Amino acid sequence: MLYHLLAVFIVIVWGTTFISSKQLLLAGLTPHDIIFYRFCMAYLCLGLCARPFRLWADNWKDEALFLLLGLFGGTLYFLTENNALRFTYVSNVSLICSTTPLLTLLLKYSVVSRSLPGARLVIGSLVAFLGVAVVVLNGRLVFQLSPVGDLLCVGSALSWSLYTLLIEPLSRRYPVVFITRKIFFYSLLTLLPTFLVEPLTVSPAVLLSAAVWPQLLFLGVVASFGCFMLWNVCLNRIGAIVASNYIYLTPVVSIVASNLILGERMNLALFAGTALVLAGMAVAQRGSSR
Repeated sequence: MLYHLLAVFIVIVWGTTFISSKQLLLAGLTPHDIIFYRFCMAYLCLGLCARPFRLWADNWKDEALFLLLGLFGGTLYFLTENNALRFTYVSNVSLICSTTPLLTLLLKYSVVSRSLPGARLVIGSLVAFLGVAVVVLNGRLVFQLSPVGDLLCVGSALSWSLYTLLIEPLSRRYPVVFITRKIFFYSLLTLLPTFLVEPLTVSPAVLLSAAVWPQLLFLGVVASFGCFMLWNVCLNRIGAIVASNYIYLTPVVSIVASNLILGERMNLALFAGTALVLAGMAVAQRGSSR
């Protein structure tokens, strides 16, 4: 139960990061800037926690897996998601990216275990996704296609699904701090080529403004350093499929947070969708435990 509650807490934090990222974009930072600075802070915190400081994995195969984790779970995931907002609607981004648990379920059973998932697990996941759709679409059957943005969203969801499955075997053999530090290191490394296209913002007037540094501190220390470590613990304790289902709560949290912080009004669709998400997750959790 403790790790399930921990997963809920992490999703609540991650659900509010959309507002912070949006405020940073409005303040003049690019998606590349946001990822770079939040990961730098997270890596620094992890370096201070690592005692003794271990540099390499046990073998080159594991080292290559850490590189892939940094690429999929850091660089590609955040770049595709943040840049999707430039080309498509927020509702599209929230809805398509929340297909991550379904993609994880599909990859887990078709590629990794090569078996069929239980009916409860599939039905619960579909019901939870339906709840997300109700919340995001706000009770209106309107979904406007934007090929570039929507494809970026699919890439984001697929990246996180691959990250979730790749990290599961490593989490049994390496400490959480070491895993998370390696992921952020390779995320930063694979992010560097993007600055050849869009230079890094280094203006002190921008970075030290009241609209920027508190949001970066929250994203770097809380959402990245703290929550990534705790999420890796949850993946190890309750499994990839069960942990991934909690991601269905992310759009719900984002919309509730925007209502509370930005003053937008909540309606019946939000409550109905949330009820479907919780019901679907309950069914999926029972199916997974069986």
